[in-house]
Amino acid sequence: MSQAPEASRGPVVTPVRVVIALCLTAPFVAMLWVGSYAKTDPAFIGIPFFYWYQMAWVLISTALTMTAYKLWQRDQRARRGGTR
Repeated sequence: MSQAPEASRGPVVTPVRVVIALCLTAPFVAMLWVGSYAKTDPAFIGIPFFYWYQMAWVLISTALTMTAYKLWQRDQRARRGGTR
């Protein structure tokens, strides 16, 4: 009876993967919780809060997605390196 290789054992929950999941779900939670930003004050350079909050999340989402991608790449390299 042979043992299955490490890479084909299926999904593994690690702290890095939990961080990746949080990075990818945070923007959805922030945008779906409309009650937290459905207001006009505080305004930023004359732009109501409702609009600048959403625009800020475009930048935040980009940074979080990039972070998740880099963490995923590092996780995959470590996983492949550990099986050789």
